[in-house]
Amino acid sequence: MKTEDKIEGTIDAWESGALGADEDFAKLASDIDNKELDEALELQMISIRLQKSLIEDFKMIAKLNGIGYQPLIRQILKRFADCEKKKLLREHFSRVQKEAEEKELLENNESKSDSKEVA
Repeated sequence: MKTEDKIEGTIDAWESGALGADEDFAKLASDIDNKELDEALELQMISIRLQKSLIEDFKMIAKLNGIGYQPLIRQILKRFADCEKKKLLREHFSRVQKEAEEKELLENNESKSDSKEVA
């Protein structure tokens, strides 16, 4: 490519395909690259059966968001897991707090009862 043929690296140039579409500058990622990528991102291959209509819905939503459907499913599962963990921790904390309050109330009642017996 000559210097005068150089395309400015703008977002529009990438989006239009003027940059990044030339096969001379692209190469297929090897299996080794995929394994290294999976390890770096801590990804693990799983197998799951989903309804075809659900997969089509994910593909449509992903396309509207400009991503692939598998990354979308990863995002959905991550959001759900994060929210569910927070919910469970809140419930557990509330239970522990309630038990502590009940124990304190019981101890206060016992100490009042003990002081009445002494008097």
